[in-house]
Amino acid sequence: MTRRVWSRGEGPVSVWAVPNIITIVRILFVPALVWAMVADAGAGGPLRWVALALFVVGIGSDAIDGHLARSRNLISDFGKILDPIADKALTGAALIVLSYLGELPWWVTGLILLREIGITIWRLIEVRRIVLPAGRGGKLKTVVQAVAISLAIAPFPALLGDWMHWVNTALMSLAFILTIWSGIDYLVRAYFPKKSNEVN
Repeated sequence: MTRRVWSRGEGPVSVWAVPNIITIVRILFVPALVWAMVADAGAGGPLRWVALALFVVGIGSDAIDGHLARSRNLISDFGKILDPIADKALTGAALIVLSYLGELPWWVTGLILLREIGITIWRLIEVRRIVLPAGRGGKLKTVVQAVAISLAIAPFPALLGDWMHWVNTALMSLAFILTIWSGIDYLVRAYFPKKSNEVN
């Protein structure tokens, strides 16, 4: 039986299905993002805008490949593994370079990555025992994290003034809090489902 790449229906899905290709392209954005940010070296020039475009398109396309996979029944085990890797690679690379450039404390990057990578590995290990959908906190975390990192990459302070540093700090602080809180909440819902249901 031919594996499906684009067509709707039932049956096996190709590794090269369109949603998976989009996810692979998102991963390929990572080295380009890192290069653009490092080459700019915090100067806030054109390359920083290129880095911003790569990050925004890369993060935004996550919704596109997810929608295509669900609407056309092109969900595959390969895609399930690759999709979170693409997300973590993009956000992780951006955070690491921001810290490398001295624009974000290393401990913030370290704790965020510890949570993101830790929960991802835990989900892969526990997937046969429990399938837990992302909670509202996790979805809010993802959105705030994407906005905070986008603003941190954008050279708005050079364009609009130093007050943008305060905006960036406030949003990144909120993203940090939501990241840690949603990770704890995820584990609580996994191991104490009844207590979690009573709270919700």
